[in-house]
Amino acid sequence: MTRNLTLHTITRLAADDFRDSVKSLADLLADVVAGGSSLGFLFPFDQDGAAAWWHTQRPAVSDGSLAVWVAHGPGGIAGTVSLALGRKPNGRHRAEIVKLMVHRDARGRGLARALLATAEQAAARAGVTLLLLDTVTGSAADHLYRAAGWTRYGVVPGYAVDPAGSPEDCSFYYKQLA
Repeated sequence: MTRNLTLHTITRLAADDFRDSVKSLADLLADVVAGGSSLGFLFPFDQDGAAAWWHTQRPAVSDGSLAVWVAHGPGGIAGTVSLALGRKPNGRHRAEIVKLMVHRDARGRGLARALLATAEQAAARAGVTLLLLDTVTGSAADHLYRAAGWTRYGVVPGYAVDPAGSPEDCSFYYKQLA
């Protein structure tokens, strides 16, 4: 599926496209972490570390258990979101939204909302009826998920640490698609 959004095009990456996009995805991830979003990473974190992490995702992209969309703009990849499909036999109806991120220079243009909607629509088409995600409580992402109709089902104090190592509360969300 491809969507246009104010000079940005959202496209799902096929396995070969994913491999060719790792450098740009790494640049995006390094930028977002440098801006204070942990996404599971700590300082110091650079493009090499980001590329190494993206390379570990290749098998899941290749086997279809991880779908990755990117928002391409005039400067390259400006955002991404991934959908991790359930692998357990009793959990194939659910999936997880992971690594929704937008480059600091591209924020405020609706890219995160468009990427999220793209992943939600693809999940529904794949027969997923329950989506899950987690995010830092009080963050811009936290507000986005609430505005997009997600239901917060809990907050865990000090669940994760920011890139500098300070504990942060985490909100857990779900969205029923059917």
